[in-house]
Amino acid sequence: MILENCIILKGIGGFYYVKAQNNTVYECRARGVFRKEHLTPLAGDYCDIETDAQSDKGTVIKIYDRKNFLTRPPVANIDKLIITSSVDEPKPNLTVIDRLTVQAVDKNIEPIVVFSKCDLADADEYVSVYRKSNIKSFAVSSKDNINTDIFAEIFKDSVCALTGNTGVGKSSLLNAVAPELKLETSHISKKLGRGRHTTRSVELFELFSGYIADTPGFSALDFENTELITKENLPFCFPEFSDYIGKCKFVSCSHVNDKGCAVVDAVNKGIIPASRHKSYCMMYDEVKSYKAWQDKQ
Repeated sequence: MILENCIILKGIGGFYYVKAQNNTVYECRARGVFRKEHLTPLAGDYCDIETDAQSDKGTVIKIYDRKNFLTRPPVANIDKLIITSSVDEPKPNLTVIDRLTVQAVDKNIEPIVVFSKCDLADADEYVSVYRKSNIKSFAVSSKDNINTDIFAEIFKDSVCALTGNTGVGKSSLLNAVAPELKLETSHISKKLGRGRHTTRSVELFELFSGYIADTPGFSALDFENTELITKENLPFCFPEFSDYIGKCKFVSCSHVNDKGCAVVDAVNKGIIPASRHKSYCMMYDEVKSYKAWQDKQ
């Protein structure tokens, strides 16, 4: 029996745990043809499987085209990247947040910036930066139950990944909206043990009619090993630039400090946050000498 449009929840040791439309989870092997095509099934992949109607085992026979994927941790088809930063203890690093939003947009992932611990300090200034940048952002407190309902709403009908430095309160937020999730994750981690696969394993857990990627061993998603964003593509990774690209005086405008630049003009008028443009200039300086052909060497 062939079951279509299933989703891989976890892959470990050559076995893939696949949830079908009938809500049954099948333990599957992958067809050898994937190895010849240099295609490794990942958590988050949509696939077809072939299984015996009387068995909970099967074979992955088709992987659907991915809209995105990460190599570290290995996960595919992420809809939303929830970038979590505390408003205090520790204070937010906007440069790090901006790098993550840029890489997410480049990967066709919606970035959402959440400022936790708003019971300790006011987060309005930080939230305003990202809202003005056309990025969903809000403050939340698991301690005082502030905006935890908005946090829970993010996950509905989506595959989400949560990233942020240790200490910003990711676990506390998840416990606040889904207290059963930590218990299940602890149970799974204990079952898997501490073998070499565990630190590379990614598992999707159901949460509010969506999924969250549990990435043990990774305090933050690693974009460092992905392809570099070229200087030509970088402006398109800043959503707040979209109304101004193409309106500069010169076609070759870098949007850094060029004469007649519509983006710089918007920054000077306070429409585009200065901190975001500062991050753009820093990233542009890093990639301005990069040529696309270097990837092929």
